[in-house]
Amino acid sequence: MAKPLTDQDKRKQISVRGLAGVENVSDLKTNFNRHLHFTLVKDRNVATKRDYYFALANTVRDHLVGRWIRTQQHYYEKDPKRVYYLSLEFYMGRTLQNTMVNLALENACDEATYQLGLDMEELQDIEEDAGLGNGGLGRLAACFLDSMASLGLAAYGYGIRYEFGIFNQKIVSGWQVEEADDWLRYGNPWEKARPEYMRPVHFYGRVDYTPEGVKWVDTQVVLALPYDTPVPGYRNNIVNTMRLWSAKAPCDFNLKDFNVGGYIQAVLDRNLAENISRVLYPNDNFFEGKELRLKQEYFVVAATLQDIIRRFKASKFGSTEFVRLDLSTLPDKVAIQLNDTHPALAIPELMRILVDIEELTWEKAWDIVVRTCAYTNHTVLPEALERWPVDLFKNLLPRHLDIIYEINKRHLERITKLYPGDVDRLRRMSLIEEADIKKINMAHLCIVGSHAVNGVARIHSEIIKETVFKDFYEVDPEKFQNKTNGITPRRWLVMCNPGLAEVIAERIGEDYIRDLDQLKQLLDFVDDDTFIRDVAKVKQENKMKFAAHLEEYYKVKINPNSMFDVQVKRIHEYKRQLLNCLHIITLYNRIKMEPNKSWTPRTIMIGGKAAPGYHTAKMIIKLITSIGDIVNNDPVVGDRLKVIFLENYRVTLAEKIIPASDLSEQISTAGTEASGTGNMKFMLNGALTIGTMDGANVEMAEEAGEENLFIFGMRVNDVEAMDKKGYDAASYYNRIPELKQAMDQISGGFFSPGQPDLFKDLVSMLMNHDRFKVFADYEAYIKCQEKVSALYKNPKEWTKKVIHNIAGCGKFSSDRTISQYAREIWGMEPSLEKIAAPDDPR
Repeated sequence: MAKPLTDQDKRKQISVRGLAGVENVSDLKTNFNRHLHFTLVKDRNVATKRDYYFALANTVRDHLVGRWIRTQQHYYEKDPKRVYYLSLEFYMGRTLQNTMVNLALENACDEATYQLGLDMEELQDIEEDAGLGNGGLGRLAACFLDSMASLGLAAYGYGIRYEFGIFNQKIVSGWQVEEADDWLRYGNPWEKARPEYMRPVHFYGRVDYTPEGVKWVDTQVVLALPYDTPVPGYRNNIVNTMRLWSAKAPCDFNLKDFNVGGYIQAVLDRNLAENISRVLYPNDNFFEGKELRLKQEYFVVAATLQDIIRRFKASKFGSTEFVRLDLSTLPDKVAIQLNDTHPALAIPELMRILVDIEELTWEKAWDIVVRTCAYTNHTVLPEALERWPVDLFKNLLPRHLDIIYEINKRHLERITKLYPGDVDRLRRMSLIEEADIKKINMAHLCIVGSHAVNGVARIHSEIIKETVFKDFYEVDPEKFQNKTNGITPRRWLVMCNPGLAEVIAERIGEDYIRDLDQLKQLLDFVDDDTFIRDVAKVKQENKMKFAAHLEEYYKVKINPNSMFDVQVKRIHEYKRQLLNCLHIITLYNRIKMEPNKSWTPRTIMIGGKAAPGYHTAKMIIKLITSIGDIVNNDPVVGDRLKVIFLENYRVTLAEKIIPASDLSEQISTAGTEASGTGNMKFMLNGALTIGTMDGANVEMAEEAGEENLFIFGMRVNDVEAMDKKGYDAASYYNRIPELKQAMDQISGGFFSPGQPDLFKDLVSMLMNHDRFKVFADYEAYIKCQEKVSALYKNPKEWTKKVIHNIAGCGKFSSDRTISQYAREIWGMEPSLEKIAAPDDPR
């Protein structure tokens, strides 16, 4: 068993963390103390841990501001094309350590805090996660911001500054309980309010058709107040901006409607307007058609487009008095990327600005809109597609409804010309779904209003062309592209796994951090015993550290020599945490049957949040915790099998568990996970993957060699064939004794002795209406897991496969993804050039 880490081990200088020069350390200490004294008010002369954290954060922030100002000045003077990434979610996590990594300050700050008698890791743990996202889509936006800055693109992330992010998850008696995430309670040192750029956003009202043009009048106004957060590139002195909007009521809110004696009520009612940015909707891959959510979607879009056009008109090229009045060159200077359909209203809103305010003809305006906008699709699950009731629109955004009707009219005229008499095609392709309740199909709006539409993994991009958007692909095949997702190697390797980053750097240098394809060079070391030993040693250290974390925070003891088998992601039927549960039960039953056999010990960890209204997902959590209660307390099993539910899975917990994992579970039904990005993080951090041929798993197998992953189960075509034929769960239940035994234990109350019918809904779903065909892949999954256990007994061969996986990770850098977006969609050229640091002469 590995020795626990000493204080000296923890603090050993790691070269990828930047050099700690003497002057550097001395300056940091000076500035730290300056901030600390400034922070401490007269009546408090004893500093708390939090005071120290804020002093450190502000010290590091000082290193950003000069670069931030200079970068923005540089853009103003050079006037490059700018890209605007519009997203309702930015799942950023913590900022302090990421900033130190990108500015090469980590070793220096570590040394400075150490000399001041502080532990930097402890201070880092005080920072709250910025949890402004649900999962993959929001975290992708965060990785993209890092890559856009690192590639020198003039990029801006635009979203909402939610007062409450994704809820904190507590597990109480095995059930999920939500609590509000009051992440701003102690203030946020990384944001800067910019009241000078406040913008009005209009709602409700009516449309007047006058000889002077169309007017949207009698609206309610909400103000959008921007908060800017710096986004540093990796050691290139570039600092881009993420601008998040907060809702403010105007001063005269509700007071102009002189309701007698209603002054107090009018002031209290300001909350109604300000509720727009109060809370993130906690659904992942599920559409909830609430008015407040539609308000959020329009709010971010309306504020952002005003900002984009202000910046377009004001930016000069060489001369101060030059102001752009002609918006026809907008697509040459502006690219707008829509992260899913949530910001789809950018399309009708830009039309409204161009036609109603700038007085362009419809044809000219439409040409500008289509050349400016591009749309990324993130899912094919029908329940996730946004379909807004027309009546909601008519009330909230009457002018936009008119514009959408006009877009649809012209769109259908075009289709009619191409397919005369094909009325069914018109019905399928309309932006308006004529059912009992008329609805606007936002994906159709995005496709029609964009010059590029992309999926997020090769298989997903093929599926959208062949199924959901087939009709649109036939009309405009050139619009459809693939952009396989990626992750930033800064946060997901250098920052969270410095030991592995260093072992790699010792062999191939540090340049791979900017150019991840260089990891291919590790194939030269796949038979190098020293390298194999070093990789295995880092993994073991990470496991020890995570085991200690689990003991400290969750009071559970685990065996660090067991295989860490991990499935962390949002709880959803399509992700098939239930398949994992069936494997756990089967393994448990086998150990009970032959307790003297030499079993490969496993610690199976499952974590993730369930949407608060998703009953099935909450029952899945209860099942996992209930299985754990039985398995973990069975003396026959001992520490050969442990089941842990990881509470409150979030970015910061991912950064701890992923480097410590041996086996990554990516087991969605083929054709349901658009890409996945957790899969890539595990691969980069030295875990092996057990997975289906779904999402980016397909390309991971291609890059690392299929023999170096544990691939099992139905492929997309098998699933389609089964859909035609009909999936019969009972036939598997009756044919496979171990599956029947496991299901009978769940339904008979073996895991819920107090309430034998606790899981009847889950059992009935699996037996009678399981859309995701868990039983159909059960046998292949169990057999595949047997191969995993066998290989784990041979550490050297296991680690060789790990090295093949790490070496195959280059493609999955978000730098590659963003370079492709830039060249193939935005018409921009990425660059690895540094710009001058603030202290350099220009």
